[in-house]
Order: sequence, then structure tokens, then C-alpha cells
Amino acid sequence: MRRWNGWGDDSVVYSVPPSTISFLDRLVGSGHQPKDMSLHEVLDRVPKSRLPKHSMVSTDPLIRLYHARGQSFPNWVDLRTGQINSFPDGVAYPMSNEDVTNLIQYARRADIHLIPYGGGTSVVGHIDPIKSKTPILTIDMSRMNCLLDIDSQSMLATFQAGVSGPDLESQLRAHGFTLGHFPQSFEHSTLGGWVATRSSGQQSLRYGRIEKLFAGGRLETPLGELKLASFPASAAGPDLREMVLGSEGRLGILTEACIRLSPIPEREEFHAVFFPDFHHGIEAVRQILSAGLSLCMLRLSTSNETVTTLALAGHENLIGALERLLALRGLREEKCLLLLGFSGKSILVRTNRSEALNITAKLSGVHVGKTFGEQWHKNRFRTPYLRNTLWELGYGVDTLETATDWGNTPKMVDQIETALRTSISDFGERVHIFTHLSHVYPYGSSVYTTYLFRLAVDREETLSRWRGMKSAASQAITALGGTISHQHGVGMDHMPYLSAEKGVLGMAAISTLCHLFDPKGIMNPGKLVE
Repeated sequence: MRRWNGWGDDSVVYSVPPSTISFLDRLVGSGHQPKDMSLHEVLDRVPKSRLPKHSMVSTDPLIRLYHARGQSFPNWVDLRTGQINSFPDGVAYPMSNEDVTNLIQYARRADIHLIPYGGGTSVVGHIDPIKSKTPILTIDMSRMNCLLDIDSQSMLATFQAGVSGPDLESQLRAHGFTLGHFPQSFEHSTLGGWVATRSSGQQSLRYGRIEKLFAGGRLETPLGELKLASFPASAAGPDLREMVLGSEGRLGILTEACIRLSPIPEREEFHAVFFPDFHHGIEAVRQILSAGLSLCMLRLSTSNETVTTLALAGHENLIGALERLLALRGLREEKCLLLLGFSGKSILVRTNRSEALNITAKLSGVHVGKTFGEQWHKNRFRTPYLRNTLWELGYGVDTLETATDWGNTPKMVDQIETALRTSISDFGERVHIFTHLSHVYPYGSSVYTTYLFRLAVDREETLSRWRGMKSAASQAITALGGTISHQHGVGMDHMPYLSAEKGVLGMAAISTLCHLFDPKGIMNPGKLVE
């Protein structure tokens, strides 16, 4: 069963050995075990619904609680402490385009705000109800999960937009295809959510981001239906898909999505290479990309993330032997881990692997085989569960990300980490920070930073620590010309920084577009733009 106040299925527990607890104690201090509010106590606080009756709408308090928040750090604080100041007044589960249209018309007539809801995995406040005198209805798309059509010759498939990642891949693989889109939230997030937030999967180097994979679809808006036909290419004016991509539910509700497929790869493997430092790793990645080699993933960790990865791996004897081997090759405290993914025809995998490893060897990289890569691949969707365990030990964890060009990448990593460290020191606290480059391009890279800090005894103090760090890092990103979000979207948390990227005229254009499709302002207000 899904956790109501944390990540994922409540039957999955990410256990950590005593050595990990000691490791965290040395880095940031001992955690204070929080006093979380029970489900029963929180349910007693769910207010009475303000919605007029509708046959598709449930006002059950438990269902409303499950849809009250996403997975951002402030969301977790709200849920764990029970201090939730806004709930949806009801939740509807449409099963067809007609159901969605019916619900939008119901909302227009009764002056109700609508929040489209996919898997509830947003980490920047996309699905949070804004406290208002206006009733709020959440539209849960999970029952619209069918494969509607597949064209094997054109390698296109059309799904209802509420399909989850595992269900989508399962249905495609039965036909010999994959979408290849694997964000870390894959197990719980949905196709419609990926489109609405411009998502990026872990193997985007081969398959592309969602904007490459989204070929067309159907958007139900307050003014009617917008159909997006799919073409291999078109020069017929501006691409209307771009209005829907990243629209975050402000224009309407995506009910169908046509996606571009790839054959299931004949072979797939993941390797690990260690470098003496981050700069050697960056140069190796750049040279692999410049050589035009076909990989599905390049993921480079900083030295801090490498140390953290090894500390959390367990198997102390095996890790100790690896450390000694690397030390003999001159790789010590500053060593950095690069994971390389290869997929496709077996002969091409072998060729690209050989060429890539030749490049890494010339830059002092030490290839240690497939063990690390295979373990990462096996556990890549399990890692978010660690957040539950760390909270219960008294530690908060959050992530932030951006993208910038290669010349700016090392400085961006340094400035983000410095901003986080300086901000938390104002509270007399320490923070453990680690970063990796998870999505790389010939012209630049994403920068994905995780930061871990102690929870305070007081709820507001915990939020103050988080706000200080989030604000400082966001300001550092915009000051260096990075995007405020490479893959998480805008939601509420990034909205204050969006104008730095879009400019006054750009923000006006987005606002005008929202008003055009939704003149009464019923669609997901308070997200993306004011």
C-alpha cells in the first residue's frame, strides 16, 4: 500500500547499517528522531468538503489526504507534522475523455479549482492545493491507463495519459518495444505527468527527454478539446506540442499521449570507471560525446558523492579492497565515479564500450567492471526509499538541479554547494552535499545536487533551514545563468525564479497563453505562473 506521508510502497524499507549512522553523525551531527503525527490524528483534521455533489467525486477524508501533497520537502514536513493547511475538497477518478470534459464543465459551472494528478511524485509543489475560499477538486488520472493504439511500422503508440511507468513499459514490451523513459520516480509517476513537467529519464542519452518522445495527443481544456497530430516533422508554423510540454496543468488536462518507441535493445550493460578527480571525469565525458559514441547513460559523481556512494554500499571488506586497489593506481580522496550505460545491438555495444573505455583510460580512468553499474541499475528506483529511513533517523534530504554549458559546469557545482553550506552555517548547522552530472549533452550538462541536514525539533525551524538553503542555491543558479529546472519543473517552489530565465515578455506570453485556454482561471492556479 502507498505511504500517506512518505515515498512509495509502505512494504519497502531501505535499511542502513550502523556504519552509515556513524558516517552521518560525523558529517552533520546526531539526528533528533522526529515526533510524527499518526494517520488517525491527521484524518481528524481534514475539514468538511465544500463541493456540490457529483457522481464521480469522492469526499472521503482518507482519499483527500492521499491527494493533499506531493513529495517536496515542505510537503513532507506538512504530512509528518500534520500541519496541513489545505486539502482538496474532493477527488475524482475519470475513465474517459468524456468524464474529464464532464468534470471540467462541472468546475466551470460551480467555480471550482481543478488540480490534475498523475502519480503524486512532484518535488516542487505541482499538486498542492492553494488555500482559498474556492473549493478544490483533484482529478486523479490513474484509471485512464490503457494502451489505445500501437503502430509497429511507424513505432508509435497512443496511451491514456494516466498510465504509470511500469504499466506503460509492460504493455510496450509485449509488442517488442520500449519508451526508454526512466526517471527516478518511474515506478509511480505517469506519462501525462512526464509531459506536463518536461521530464527526463535516466537513459535520456539514448532515448531522449520526454519532449523528443512526445509525438502528439489530446488536451481537454476549459474552452474545448485541443488535438495534437503526430508527424515525423513539420514546418507548419509553431509546434503546438511545445505549449503542452511543461504546461503543468495550467492549460487543461492531457488525456491521451502519442509516443515514439524504440525496439527493446538486444544487449544492455552498465560499467564503472574511477578517475583521479572531477575534472578528469568531465573531460572524459566530453570526449566520449564529441566522438559521437552511442551510449544510453553517462553519470559522473563528484568526489563527495563518490565517497557517499561507497559508504552506503555496505560490503565493507569488498569496498576496502577496492579502495586499496584504486590507491595503488593513484586514485585517493578526490576520486570520482563515472557510470557508463550501453544498449543496442550486441556488436555495437561491444564497439562503443571499447571506444569509450579507451578514452577513459587515456584520462587516467580505472575501469572496475560491471558490478557497480549493475548494482546501480538494480537499485535505481529503490534509492528514494532511503529518504524515509533518514527522516526517521532525524535527517532531512532534498535535491535541486539545473543545466548549464560545459564551460560553466564546474563553477556551477562549486557555487551551488557553497551557497548551501553558507546558508546552513547561519543556523549553526552543517550540511552534507553531493552532486552528479546525470544528463549530458555535447554542449553542456545537468547538475543534480543532493543535500542532507539535521531536522530541528521545531517544525518552523526545520522549514527555515530548508528555505534558506533552497533560496541561496536558486539564487546561485540564476546568477550563473543556469536554468532553474532541468527536469523537476516549476510548480510553486521554482516560480519565484522563473522570470530570471524567461524575461518580462516571456512571462507575459506564458500568462497570456494560460488565460487564453482557461479564462476563468480554474486550472491548477498558483503553479508555473501567478
